[in-house]
Amino acid sequence: MKRVITYGTFDLLHYGHINLLKRAKYLGDYLVVVLSTDEFNWIEKRKKCYFTYEERKSLLEAIRYVDLVIPEKNWEQKNTDILEYHIDTFVMGNDWEGEFDFLKNLCEVIYLPRTEEISTTKIKSDLNKEIIY
Repeated sequence: MKRVITYGTFDLLHYGHINLLKRAKYLGDYLVVVLSTDEFNWIEKRKKCYFTYEERKSLLEAIRYVDLVIPEKNWEQKNTDILEYHIDTFVMGNDWEGEFDFLKNLCEVIYLPRTEEISTTKIKSDLNKEIIY
């Protein structure tokens, strides 16, 4: 069985997230999604999520491409996760290109193209714009 892992916040889940998860699952038989906890998002990333960790986890678990969701509590856990879950392929969006090449001694590292026209940042920005009729 080929195991794939990816990481993210997955707040305001959208079709770009689904595209990434679908393509990641296509690369193997079992997809592990490591979901940033609320504490990690706030303390390390300075991001405030709309949905809580548990809500985001429930959404991800409902997606047919996702086999397992585990918490991301720190930047350094990637090596441990790869070994503990017997990962063959590490997948991230290409906005992280080169950032995780240090994992190539543990598994294959693939950067997938993002769905260009959508992002959580764009959704938040659009929602904050004043609507003029």
